[in-house]
Amino acid sequence: MVVEIKEYTSAEEIAQKLDKDIADTKSTLGEYLRRLDEIRTLAEKSKKIREVVMKLAGKTKTATESLGEITVGDLSIVLDANPFHELTAIESVVRSHQERLLVLQKAREALKWLDQLGDTEGLKYLVVQNEGVPERILFKIS
Repeated sequence: MVVEIKEYTSAEEIAQKLDKDIADTKSTLGEYLRRLDEIRTLAEKSKKIREVVMKLAGKTKTATESLGEITVGDLSIVLDANPFHELTAIESVVRSHQERLLVLQKAREALKWLDQLGDTEGLKYLVVQNEGVPERILFKIS
């Protein structure tokens, strides 16, 4: 979690930054959703093949999914990753981007009242941002 203070000269500048972040997040999310569809199809094919082979071999589903996965500190390492591992990873990234998009959109909506301030010459906006999302605005008269 990165918290920082950014200085802006107008509410419009803050809104433009949020609009850009929203557009970038939507674009990135779209790319991951396309990848998710591709890998989901591959994972489903892999699952069907695995089920057929296991059935023909007379094996039951005793193989654990965590086989080939080790943890080093807080880092999880998957050896010989398969489509299911990739699917899980992309789903996690998609959820994260969806959550970020919602937070950014809520922040943008919350800032609409700033448009009513009118002339703000000499006013600076010190914005406390958490991961780029405004949490607090300090008006500074210079």
